Amino acid sequence: MKKIYLLILSLLSLNAIAQKIETANNDIKLAQLPYYNFGKGVGITSSDSIFQLNLRFRMQNRLTFMENEGEKTKYEGEIRRLRLRFDGYVGNPKFLYVIQLSFAPKDMGKTVEGESVNIIRDAAMTYRPNENWSFIFGQTKLPGNRQRINSSGALQLTDRSINNSKFNIDRDFGLQAYYHQERKDKFGYVIKTAVSTGRGRNFQGSESDSYALTGRVELFPMGSFKNNGAYFEGDIARETKPKLMLAGTFSHNNNAENSQGQTGTKLYETRNLNSFMADAILKYDGWAGMVSFMNRNVDDAITSGIDPDGTKRNSYVYAGHGMDYQLSYLFLSNYELIGRVSTQKMKTQLYEQLNLPNTTEFTVGVTKYLWEHAFKLQAELTYDKLDFYQGSSKNNWYFRMQFEIGI
Repeated sequence: MKKIYLLILSLLSLNAIAQKIETANNDIKLAQLPYYNFGKGVGITSSDSIFQLNLRFRMQNRLTFMENEGEKTKYEGEIRRLRLRFDGYVGNPKFLYVIQLSFAPKDMGKTVEGESVNIIRDAAMTYRPNENWSFIFGQTKLPGNRQRINSSGALQLTDRSINNSKFNIDRDFGLQAYYHQERKDKFGYVIKTAVSTGRGRNFQGSESDSYALTGRVELFPMGSFKNNGAYFEGDIARETKPKLMLAGTFSHNNNAENSQGQTGTKLYETRNLNSFMADAILKYDGWAGMVSFMNRNVDDAITSGIDPDGTKRNSYVYAGHGMDYQLSYLFLSNYELIGRVSTQKMKTQLYEQLNLPNTTEFTVGVTKYLWEHAFKLQAELTYDKLDFYQGSSKNNWYFRMQFEIGI
């Protein structure tokens, strides 16, 4: 009996020792694992801080009912955007990277035979030596109009304005340099410059002499916005003091091959495009207002050529100018009312020779913020009036509901 007690005691002792060894081994293993956080997205930082990876996604699902004059009423249900983003640093927090992929059909664009699927939106590296300077190399947004710089997930309405759609500059591959001098309650400014290919994102083709030069200046006469509020629409941060941003951008695209510079249809001949944009944002106590002007100019907007089937056709630069006016108020219940008016005037050559219409658009919208811009429900009603050179006009409208969620 005594031997049995000794055996049981020995087994218990071995089990306790084994537990201590297992705990110690687990502590060693856990110390070697990365550190996880759930701030902006899902973050992973190595225990030695050599690298950091942040993962985010966002999805926009929408349903649209459209009635264009002279056409049958129709509806469209679609995944408008589905994005996956990775960012962080490697080796040193001064060396940053960002990768953004898109998977929705309209995000990727038309599939062209012999070319890869266009899923890469951003692939850029940033060197940030101090709090003032940033140097970016790779493919990302050019410093254009503020609404274009802002993420599509930070918009109050379901899409950017018709002028942003036609007259803005877009993503491109190149080198950018930013200088930040923002202050909380004092005058501040930001200077952004870029030298890029002028070809747009994921360009595949032969060498050429095209290039784009872009410069932008942003002024903050009343100090910086709360929570980087200049980078999202609406006053969801509820500024306790009025905050104002005034900005202007100029971009020259030399020997552009596309109708909108970095985007659009192919031209039969290259053109030199000059774009100028100016915008202002004011926010205070739930109110937010925005005014913007956009212009694209070219000496001769129309190019002519012959298709492989022998048909003579025209292609043209989308040139002209437009104005956007946007006003909103956010209630304490996190419901927001938004109104926007956009006017778009085509270059006289296009208006008279190709009968491209001048457009006036009116939009009213309601947004419910469940978790700021990352989780929201949106509804809007839009009316378009198109005026043609011959004197005719056309009236179109649509009603849209959109659900957005992301981290």
